[in-house]
Amino acid sequence: MKPALVLSGGGARGAYQVGVLKAVADLHVKKARNPFSIISGTSTGAINAVALAASANNFRLAVKKVEAFWRRLHVDQVYKATSWDLMVSVSILIASFFNDGVGRNRPLALLNNDPLRQLLIDSIQFKNIQKRIDAGYLDAVAVNATGYTSGESVTFFQGHSDLNKWRRNRRVGIPTTLGVEHLMASSAIPTIFPAEKVSREYFGDGALRQLAPISPVLKMGADRVMVIGVSANPVTTPHREMATHSPSLAQMVGHLFNSAFIDSIEHDLDMLVRFNDLIGMTENENPYTFFGEMRKVPLLAIYPTVEFDHIAANHIQDLPWAMRRFMKNTGATDKGGGASFASYLLFESGFCKELIDCGYRDAMEQEQAIIDFFKD
Repeated sequence: MKPALVLSGGGARGAYQVGVLKAVADLHVKKARNPFSIISGTSTGAINAVALAASANNFRLAVKKVEAFWRRLHVDQVYKATSWDLMVSVSILIASFFNDGVGRNRPLALLNNDPLRQLLIDSIQFKNIQKRIDAGYLDAVAVNATGYTSGESVTFFQGHSDLNKWRRNRRVGIPTTLGVEHLMASSAIPTIFPAEKVSREYFGDGALRQLAPISPVLKMGADRVMVIGVSANPVTTPHREMATHSPSLAQMVGHLFNSAFIDSIEHDLDMLVRFNDLIGMTENENPYTFFGEMRKVPLLAIYPTVEFDHIAANHIQDLPWAMRRFMKNTGATDKGGGASFASYLLFESGFCKELIDCGYRDAMEQEQAIIDFFKD
């Protein structure tokens, strides 16, 4: 049995994943090893994935470390958010108009996320990843990013030597030794955080061109998949009242982010469910049908049961003054309709704690499904 964990991207929304993982850990015996053979993450999901892999010998302890990371988090540990920092960034963007639209000393972006790089270096023992793989605690861990030059969805993975690279339909798998540069690349939200150079190419957030988020773990041999989403289940999402004003800038950008971070994973989940149903019906009609490499893949998807937009609107006041003004002026509030945009940048402990608690409750409501997922 090779269960895989797929952690989608979503900026600060990634805290929700920690709550779900905490519930999974509580449903296993104390000091249990990592229950996932393969872990794949995108954007902040990549950060969570690599942190879990580095401590795969003790799953509950690994989750506690990741939880402590999120519960202590503040914006100034992720990006520089003073008035001066924002003025400098805007000035650089304006100066780029006279330089063919590119940055001279660093890639262009609204926010400087240098603090995140140091935080990741201090928080994750990258050298332990290979040790956990060699000891048999997991087969592979993967980080997904998007190449700005090639336009390809690239999966950087570290695992057993028998795992081969792949290339198909602008999806590429590259074996490597994961480091902080891969996490910075995967979490580089376009226009918000600067692109990261890995080898000879600049990379951005993995959700940009990731049309099949589940595909990498299947390529690496997963036979069942758990997916943790960061948006309310589309089947149960409540109807919203229609706004009476034109869309704000933050509202429009929020929809673009939702399209990148949420739509692809939901589409891929829907395709996998349909594929499993098709194989199941065919097997019922003809048990001896040969499917070749195709196979049913048991799936467990856990979605938030609450709207993160409303939670974010209640925590915007936690942001530094300059970021609060920025959010208000761009319409990233409940009134402006752009609270969804704010939820991606709300790296504040109050917001993250609430999402962790939501994730734990949602997972515990599917306790039996989680237990069944890990049964042979």
